[in-house]
Order: sequence, then C-alpha cells, then structure tokens
Amino acid sequence: LDLMERYPEYLFMSSQPCLYQFMKEEAPEQYAQIVERVREGRWEAEGAMWVEPDCNLPSGESLVRQLLHGKKFFRDEFGVESHVLWLPDVFGYSAALPQILRKSGVDWFVTSKISWNDTNRMPYDTFAWRGIDGTEINSYFLTAQDDKGDASRKYTVYSGEGTAPYVAGTYKRYGQKYLNNEALLAFGYGDGGGGPTAAHLELLRRGSRGVPGCPGVRHGFVGDFLGRLGERIKDNPKLPKWQGELYLEFHRGTYTTMAKNKRKNRKAEFLYQNAELLSALTGSLLGVPTQREALWRGWQSILTNQFHDIIPGSSIREVYEQSDIDYAEIFAIGEQIREGALSRLAASFDQRAGYVVLNPTAFPMQGTVCVNGKTALTREAIAPLGYTVTDALILENQVRIEGNTVETEQYRVRFDEAWQMVSVYDKANCREVLSAGGVGNELRVYADYPDQYDAWEWQPHSREKYKALTALSSVEIVEDGARRGIRLTRPHGKSTVVQTVWFYDTLRRIDFDTVADWHEQHQMLKCAFAVDINADFATYEIQFGHLRRPTHV
Repeated sequence: LDLMERYPEYLFMSSQPCLYQFMKEEAPEQYAQIVERVREGRWEAEGAMWVEPDCNLPSGESLVRQLLHGKKFFRDEFGVESHVLWLPDVFGYSAALPQILRKSGVDWFVTSKISWNDTNRMPYDTFAWRGIDGTEINSYFLTAQDDKGDASRKYTVYSGEGTAPYVAGTYKRYGQKYLNNEALLAFGYGDGGGGPTAAHLELLRRGSRGVPGCPGVRHGFVGDFLGRLGERIKDNPKLPKWQGELYLEFHRGTYTTMAKNKRKNRKAEFLYQNAELLSALTGSLLGVPTQREALWRGWQSILTNQFHDIIPGSSIREVYEQSDIDYAEIFAIGEQIREGALSRLAASFDQRAGYVVLNPTAFPMQGTVCVNGKTALTREAIAPLGYTVTDALILENQVRIEGNTVETEQYRVRFDEAWQMVSVYDKANCREVLSAGGVGNELRVYADYPDQYDAWEWQPHSREKYKALTALSSVEIVEDGARRGIRLTRPHGKSTVVQTVWFYDTLRRIDFDTVADWHEQHQMLKCAFAVDINADFATYEIQFGHLRRPTHV
C-alpha cells in the first residue's frame, strides 16, 4: 500500500481469500485501504480458491469447497468474479481439476512448479489441459528465470525479480512464441509470495523505457494478460493439449511426512460430509434448522489446513502445533452436529422397530456398524445416502482359524511361521491372489536419506534395500461380533507396530488395522503385497474418478 502511493504505475495481485480474511480481522484499517485499491483498479484480487491448496491429498468435495469459499469471498468483499486458479507453488495437480474448475466458472489455470521436475521437462508453457472426463481448461506456466545465457535450463521460479536479466530470461524461457509474443513475470522478494520492494519497482520503471537486448516492460494484471492470450489461442490449431494429471517429479516425500496431519484431514472431510448430510436430513424430515454457520466455519478451517505447505508436511513445527488446535475445534463442531442430528433422527422412529442404520456413501452398501461396542453387519445393502430401520443385524461370525490358516466363505488365507500371508485363495474366482513364493502384508523398513530437503523427498534408490519386520512379540486371536481377527505385535528398534487382520464371513474384504508407535529416524515403514497380477498399468482413484499410471517406470 505504501509503494502504491510512491509509484502510480504499480499494480499488485494477491491470491488466497484466507489471507484477506486474516487482514480483515487483525488489521481492519489496512484492509479498508485494500478494498479501496481494488475499487480503484490498482489491486487485483484473484486466485479462485480459499488458499493455494495441495491438489492430490484433499478430497474432491474439498477442492469444490476451496472454490466455493474462495469465489464467494471475492464476490462478497470486492464484487469480483474470479476466473483464474493461481497455484504457482503446489506439488502436482490432479487430473480431476479441469472439470471442477470449468463447472466453477474458472477459465484459466496458472502454475510454475512443474518446471521443477527432476526427470522430464514439461514440453509446453501455454496449452489446453484435458482432464479425466475430456473437459479442457486453458493453462499457462510462469517462466521466470534469471538469464545466464543457458536457455536449456528447465528450472523456473514463481517469485522472480524486477531486474533486466529476469525480464530477458522470462521471455527467452517462454517456449511458444508462435502463439504469443508476451510473457508474464511474477516478481517479488523472497520465497513466500513476498511483495516487491522499491528496488524492483525502480528497476522496472527504467526497464519500461527500454534496455538494449531486453524485452519491453509494463505493469499489468494477470486477468488482463490471460484475456489477451485467450484471444490469441482461441480456435488456434497450433495450441497443444495435455491429457491427464500434471505430476510433479519432485517433493515425493510430502505424501508421507506428518502422517497425523493427513489422517486428521481425511477424518475431518468424512465427518463434515456426514454431518452436513445428517443435518440436511433432519431439516427435511423434522424441520430442524440446519447449522449452516457452524458447518461453514468448520469447513473453512479444514480448507485452511489444506494449504500446500501444511497438509504435505513441509511446514515448521509451530504450524502443526496450531494445526492440532484447529483440528480439535473442527472435530468438536462436526461431532456435535453429527451426533445431535443422529439422536434426533433416531428418536423420530419407533424404537421397538430396531436400529436406524445410515449409509453416508454414494453406493448401495452392506456394511458394518457398532452396536454396544461390538461390530455388527447389515444383512442387506442400504440405499446410497439413505437409511433403514432394522433389527436384522448379524452379531456373530463363523470365521474359522485353525493353526496358521483362516477360512471364510470368500477366502482361504494361510500364514507362515512369522505370520506373514503366503496364500490368499479367492473362492469366488477360483484363483490364488498372491504370486508364487510371494508374501502379502509384508511390513518393510527402508532407509530414508534424501539428497536434499529432509522432509520433502523420497529417493528412487531408497527402494533398493529393505528390512522385513518378521519378529513377533505376541500373536492373539481376537473376537469382535461379526468379525474375527489376528492381532500381531512386531517390535523394531524403539518402535512397535500392532496390526490386527480382520476377517468376515460374507464380505469380500480383509481389513488391516495398523497402529505404529514410531520412534525411528530416517526410516520409512511401508507395506507390500506380492499379488499375482501382470499389468502394464495400475488404476488409481482420484477425486471424482480414476486414472491409469504405468507400473514399469
């Protein structure tokens, strides 16, 4: 704001409504000045999502709500309709995003992070990104790079500097000048989205007057730049297309670091979807007012904790201390709404008719419920997003465990002396699931010494050697109503892994409840199943769909 008074040509862009909300609460006088600058047309409020979130770990519902909360804030506070998803520093992008963005009124996707790939260089800077359903969205990659005379360098940054070498390097690095004769330089101080300094603005003011060997410079808004680019590529047959996910070949360790934070995120997502469903049901059936404000506030805290350096585990200690506080409040709000709605819904039925069983999933499902501390199984499938009242619950099991062999109606499973699976015979399909000589549910410990960024990376060479956890402290047969299991306790160093393998009579599934009390340094615990499947591709679930990835690279 101070620099805007000193440099009339200076235009500023800032994303993430979450940060605006913090400013509004903690510095209302400065926030009022921001509102005024937006009205003047000197401050661009853009970015579409509530924060710049990780795009692979959150659920599809969360990504939709990132857009819902983000776009609503910009509209309510500034009268601005956001059309650009601004995610310069996120660690990979789900192939579900193009459809989600288009359905949310977003026209452009902007990043720079894929240039950090450690193996393959992304071939395009301007392209149409096609998602899993065929939806396409215009995409632009920032190409900020300090010109050092080496045009082959792939690495670009999201916070360039306002110097002549950066201006020249950004344009030189842009690879599709046959489509467009402009390049976008996002400049600022520091690796944190920091705003420009007076030095940047002084240099760019001089650059706008012309520097030999350097492209012309002018201040502008992201939306205006992309609008001009959109006109140039419209119906252009030379515009390339990219099909599927934008996978970042870097920072792979962020899908394992700070596991408790990832677990709390997923549990919170499930909790709030269920709480909202139940609240809507009681509102529709019983006329109970929906707790919209509490649900909105809880969802907003979930979304904040999906920021791309929080949920991946790449933040500092203090962030996770605050995150624990946030999740405690998130769960308190969600559980109060869920349990209140469940109690009201159950009380509205004749208690003599049995139990009210709700299926919160989008599929008809025969599933398990907890009755008086024991697992019970429904006899019939419950309608999706529906409920039934029944007293026909299965409260016992006929699972047979003799020696090291487990027999159910669906499977025959054999364990070796270390209680690792050496055979899983599928009776329905008359085939062995595990490969000959292979082991299932093998707990493995790998050395974890990345070349750089200790909490961020997982090196391919780390998979070359591992230690299988075969030692046992105890083996126990456990009963739990409609299921029977084997509880295995395995020691390792200062750590203990307790795993219960659960079997059911009729359900085509085997559950693995694993609790790791982990105290090791630079070691990663993984679980392997040597299945008898020969396939070039594996199918992976993503938000609202799935995609295939090769198994041989």
